[in-house]
Amino acid sequence: MSGSVIHVTDAGFDALIGNTDTPVLVDLWAPWCAPCRRIGPIIDDLAREYSGRVVIAKMNVDENKIVPARYRIRGIPTILMFREGKLQSTLVGLQTRSTLKDAIDDLQDVAE
Repeated sequence: MSGSVIHVTDAGFDALIGNTDTPVLVDLWAPWCAPCRRIGPIIDDLAREYSGRVVIAKMNVDENKIVPARYRIRGIPTILMFREGKLQSTLVGLQTRSTLKDAIDDLQDVAE
């Protein structure tokens, strides 16, 4: 794993969350969303920090409509956290780095 964020689409989403024993964090965002732009560098940093332990992905909700509709996304940024293909938790709105780290650590604890 390179430690970089994966950009995922509707077409690749199910394969991403279902084909790994590694926990997966998906950031649903849009380029026009100011809070999304603020959380972006935090997501990038966490991808490097958790490289090899957590898959971190981003999905542009303007370009992908199926997954956001499936999970009834009403506001962005929204962070979805999966383990073994199952949604474990959801965070909506701008989050601090420490909140995201705690959520990732909780997700890893469940996976172990």
